[in-house]
Amino acid sequence: MCPGKEAEYSCIHFTIHFVSVNTGRLDEAAAYTGWVPKLWNQTIEAHRSDVRAAILETTAALVTERGLQSVTMSEVASAVGIGRATLYKYFSDVGAILREWHEGRVRDHLSELSTLAAAGGDARARLEAVLTAFASIQREHHATELAALLHGGDHVVRAWHGLAKLVTDLLMESARAGVVRRDVPPEEIARFCLHALTAASSLRSEAALRRLVALTLAGLQPATAPQTEEKPKRTHPKQTR
Repeated sequence: MCPGKEAEYSCIHFTIHFVSVNTGRLDEAAAYTGWVPKLWNQTIEAHRSDVRAAILETTAALVTERGLQSVTMSEVASAVGIGRATLYKYFSDVGAILREWHEGRVRDHLSELSTLAAAGGDARARLEAVLTAFASIQREHHATELAALLHGGDHVVRAWHGLAKLVTDLLMESARAGVVRRDVPPEEIARFCLHALTAASSLRSEAALRRLVALTLAGLQPATAPQTEEKPKRTHPKQTR
């Protein structure tokens, strides 16, 4: 569990994906003046989108493999298959590339969790699905220089708030259905769940992950009233005359 309010934002980790990149040339299309057909405009935009995606994924893979300080803009341009001047039309430096790459990963993960939260079924089942998916994301994360660089950004803070609200809403819905405890504010329970499940980043097996999720969910069970022992009835001996 991360101590302190500021540290809690750094608890969210996101998975690094690797892709193979075509090393063919992807240089910018030549600039055109005057009227350009709409279809051609769309083609140019699609091309630029493909180039940008290739830059993002390639840079993340290079930094993960070699370390942040070992990757230059020239190496990125060469690996993607574009000119250095073209690369600078998209990004000012390697750090700017990585920030946009990580923001995309964060959005993807939050979208995945939001889809699970909005799926059919009872609230308790959807809550379990969201927490399990979150734990899986944590387990897939590896503590790298890249992760340390990116986990303090504003986009991570926004993602944390969005995720906490998502879990809080599911907890409130589950509490109304009587399947989650109501003696603790749902905001506090949501924070407990998210912090507890960040421990999945150190787990080595799927079975261990499932045990962690089950243990976390066990803490959400509705509180039961303490049972009192029934005192035995006292019998009076019959009086004899």
